[in-house]
Amino acid sequence: MTIENDGADASSSIASLSRMLQFGDSMFPIGAFAFSSGLESAIQKGVVTNAATLRAFARTALDQAARGDCIALIAAHRAAAAGDVDILVRIDAQVYARKLSDEARTMSVRMGKKFTEMGVEMVGAPLLRTWRERIETSVTPGCYPIALAINFSAQDLPASRAFVVHQYGVATTILGAALRLMKVSHIETQTILYELTGQAAGMYEAAAAARLSDMAGFAPLTDILAAVHTRAHVRLFMN
Repeated sequence: MTIENDGADASSSIASLSRMLQFGDSMFPIGAFAFSSGLESAIQKGVVTNAATLRAFARTALDQAARGDCIALIAAHRAAAAGDVDILVRIDAQVYARKLSDEARTMSVRMGKKFTEMGVEMVGAPLLRTWRERIETSVTPGCYPIALAINFSAQDLPASRAFVVHQYGVATTILGAALRLMKVSHIETQTILYELTGQAAGMYEAAAAARLSDMAGFAPLTDILAAVHTRAHVRLFMN
């Protein structure tokens, strides 16, 4: 069997798409499966009870990510393209500061560190090695959106693709956890995912046009659910 090749541009596009899919795979080993992004407490407290409320919860999480982490992600992608590590450190600090709960910080930092380590081994770009060193020496916390931005910039993958991977990860983390926490079918979760991914373009345009100072971390219900989860007697997920 042969693959039709329309030239160098097509080959490059196929390779970049393949790498985007690899780094955006829900099974990529950075520990995302251990987190529910607040869904566990939302189910325990009756905020999410069925497919309709699950859809609303996931949509809200994507909106919050687009107005917060993704603005930082796009800014970090630009800084990485310029090779400006000092700006990356400042952006990373702002992302970390907007994580009000310990569990949200733990999720972002653990995934970011692992993503950076994987990138060093797989991509091997100098900026990735520098970023790993900054994390290991505690110069910067190493939040996931920044690690993703640096990785994709190092591979010459555009910020729009990094945005898609980030948002896809937010959605699949919640929907994957839902399959283990509540009565919902694979058909229902995939239908929700299909609907939500169709809204990514508008979210990206808004995030790309925003300034770093526009990042919003105000999500009171999410923060309350995180506090409840910290004190929960029984927990399946880390957040």
